[in-house]
Amino acid sequence: MSFDSLGLSSDILRAVKEKGYNKPTPIQQKAIPVILKGQDLMAGAQTGTGKTAGFTLPVLERLIQTTVNSKKRRPIRTLVLTPTRELAAQVHDNVQTYARYLTLKSTVVFGGVSINPQKMKLIKGVDLLVATPGRLLDHVSQNSANLSKVEILILDEADRMLDMGFIRDIRKIMSLLPAKKQTLLFSATFSNEIKKLANELLDSPVLIEVAQRNTTAERINQVVHFVDKKRKRELLSELIGSNNWHQVLVFTRTKHGANRLAEQLFNDGISSAAIHGNKSQGARTRALADFKSQKIRVLVATDIAARGIDIQQLPHVVNYELPNVAEDYVHRIGRTGRAGNLGEAMSLVCVDELKLLKDIERLIKFEIPKVEIPGYRPDPTIKAEPITRGKTKPRNNNTNARKKKRPRNKQAVNGKYAKSGAGNKPKNTTRKKTA
Repeated sequence: MSFDSLGLSSDILRAVKEKGYNKPTPIQQKAIPVILKGQDLMAGAQTGTGKTAGFTLPVLERLIQTTVNSKKRRPIRTLVLTPTRELAAQVHDNVQTYARYLTLKSTVVFGGVSINPQKMKLIKGVDLLVATPGRLLDHVSQNSANLSKVEILILDEADRMLDMGFIRDIRKIMSLLPAKKQTLLFSATFSNEIKKLANELLDSPVLIEVAQRNTTAERINQVVHFVDKKRKRELLSELIGSNNWHQVLVFTRTKHGANRLAEQLFNDGISSAAIHGNKSQGARTRALADFKSQKIRVLVATDIAARGIDIQQLPHVVNYELPNVAEDYVHRIGRTGRAGNLGEAMSLVCVDELKLLKDIERLIKFEIPKVEIPGYRPDPTIKAEPITRGKTKPRNNNTNARKKKRPRNKQAVNGKYAKSGAGNKPKNTTRKKTA
């Protein structure tokens, strides 16, 4: 099958051909006809298999079939919601690429940057808007975005939006949309929570799954290297240097860990940068651009980047630390092996992470090969320590345990508490929240 047989206009086909795509992927073959018919859709496929084009191409086709009076402000007719800034920017780049020969207008809005330039573009009017939920609601509250004319809603990476706690924002946005519209839900994985959300938002949707749920791409070579935690950085530097790797995406669990590892690699003579939620949007954009252009060899990222980095021929992904949530492993390694290319995903696993590794293998139904690196055999006397960050943080199992109450008749004096006079109320007891 070719793109010519899918019912797309010549201007869209011209843009697709210039992009270098001749044959649609399985998700595109199945999704595009459904979307062109105006049906609701719940679609799942392995990451890197062309989901973005799978909804962008037919949505653009539907938009150009409806005439709009260009003399008036264009209403937002298509809304694409994404969980992260990087993914929003990536989706909008795809929209601009495929719409280059069309008269449609589009823009993207997300947090971390000034809202005023975004407001100016929205006030002038756009046909298609790509947005993160929080920033979109900011624009709604400031009357720069009106969602009453939306005809098509796309939820991209819906499972990630639920993981990040966007369900309340999604419901707020849904309440601002017309009751009659086409809704498309795309995701790399389907959980029971996603199916519940689909039942709420979609009307008799067509279900498409082109690969078994929570599986990893066959063209990704996965491997595990067991190594002591304190020697992970040493091993990573040696692998990058000895194999002459020039484009490596490395994942850590924490922002602090990403910063520290990027600095250590730089000190080892390996150009690197970190990207995570505490970085300014400008810094994140520059780091990603430098990585894509190979100005830096290593990009160290937290899971915020797992859905927002689209490098067609990214050769190497390294899990410096395994994720706390097994599904995130699928999204991390899905950054390589995209669009039919070969990729390599390597995990450096210490004794603390053995349970996380078992959870991942249980999820993907595949035992990842273990390869020992000479000189890095783990010390068998080291005992596992609990991972106290994220969802694996131990809880107090003593249900009778109570938090200590702050004594009432006390006031803050030089950072400590001293007794106040009988009946006196404590002064200045308000404490600032810590970041």
